[in-house]
Amino acid sequence: MATPTKPPPGEPEADLPAPSGRKREEVIRAGVLAALGRPAQLYRVAVVPLWDNNFRVNVVTGDESSGVLIPNSYFVKADDVGKILGSEPPIRRQY
Repeated sequence: MATPTKPPPGEPEADLPAPSGRKREEVIRAGVLAALGRPAQLYRVAVVPLWDNNFRVNVVTGDESSGVLIPNSYFVKADDVGKILGSEPPIRRQY
């Protein structure tokens, strides 16, 4: 299978294949943690695709044995590669 390459400078990148949904969600997850910081007892960051470029992102803390909490939850809009364009509420550094 051939690996896609970047087009020469000055040519549009529209012909490149879009990243897989999983990679896009990983970029969103990393972007949320970069903006928010890493909470104590981070269990996971769930990125749930909704429609178009909209996602629900839940930051889950704790562990399965004692229970988990969702201290942070965001409605995120991201571009085709996963860069966060906006969120509601805004993501602010807390950790």
